This record gives sequence, structure tokens and C-alpha cells, in this order.
Amino acid sequence: MNNYVITIARGFGSGGKEIAEKLSKELGIPCYERQILQMASEHSGISEGIFAETDEKLKGHKFAILLKALPNQYVVEPTSRKFTSDVNLFNIQANIIRSLAESESCIIVGKCANFLLQNYKNVVSIYIEAPREACVKSVMSKMGITEEKAHKMISNTDKYRSDYYKFYTGGKDWRDPTAYDMTLNSDRIGRDKCVKIICDYLK
Repeated sequence: MNNYVITIARGFGSGGKEIAEKLSKELGIPCYERQILQMASEHSGISEGIFAETDEKLKGHKFAILLKALPNQYVVEPTSRKFTSDVNLFNIQANIIRSLAESESCIIVGKCANFLLQNYKNVVSIYIEAPREACVKSVMSKMGITEEKAHKMISNTDKYRSDYYKFYTGGKDWRDPTAYDMTLNSDRIGRDKCVKIICDYLK
């Protein structure tokens, strides 16, 4: 493969999406996040809104039963009543992510992409995080909400992302540094410097 892929996982409020977008401009390659939901919808014929309901979160599951078994990796037929199940929606997106990794250079944000592409030689996986105080300030500034609401939003979002990752990876921790090639503290380093470090690493 002549193309390369950068996966970016991020704590909420750490600026991971902003870093991914700046990296996209710097490298001249596309950045995929919610676009994957649209692509999955167009490919399957399932409403994009249904994909959005399960975007990096689980619906209709209790955490106590999440780790019973790894989900089947195959997409079921449209005639199956499981066609719009959480697992099938995930598998449709997973197939698109693998297809992107095989066909073009790009950046993929979230979606368990580092796990799905862990055996691809052309993939670099990055985890972006920042201290809670910095994340709170970022969320307050970006969304115009109170400190209390920012704390709650960060806690809730990071939890459902964590539960989602554990479910679809068989219990793995999305914050485990060994799952990534590089982990960056965006508050200490600065978001622009994160972009430079990633570019230097690619070279």
C-alpha cells in the first residue's frame, strides 16, 4: 500500500478533533469522523440518524452484559431483523474504515479505528488527552456552558466512548497507551505543536 492512515482517539475537550482537522489541512488528506456515518448510510440504505444514535456509544445495553462475547464481524443481510442492530451498524462502519485504509491516505477520528486497523502496516494511531481542568475550559469556551455542565458533559461522553470501545474490542481500555503509537498531552504541548509532532513522526 502506498497510502497511509492516521487514527485519532481523543478525550472529550482535549482538542483531538481540532488537531485532526489541522493535520488534514497540513497533510492535504481528508479527515473522516461524522462523514463515516453518512458513508455508512449511503452504503447500507439505513438512515444516517440511526447511525448517529450509536455514534461511539451503545444503546439498549447494560454494561454488565457488554463483554459476554465479541460481536460477529460480518454484516447481516437487509432482510434480517438484526439489520439495524448496534452490532450490525458497527460492522457496516468497520467495513468502510477498512476500505478507506486500503484505498486512500486519510485521518479517521474515533470509531475504534485504531483497533480495527491494528494489523495494517500503513496505519499510525494517536491518542490525544489533556488534564480535566484544560478540557473543562475548552468545552466551556466552545459551547458556552457552565463549568458544572462542562464537567458533566466530559464525564458522560468519555464514559459512553469507553463503554463503546470496551464492547467492540472485547474489553480493551481505550486509554491504554500501548494501543497507540503515540500519546500526546494537548494542553502541555499545545494543539499546533501536536500537529507538528505527528507530521515529524510520519516523516
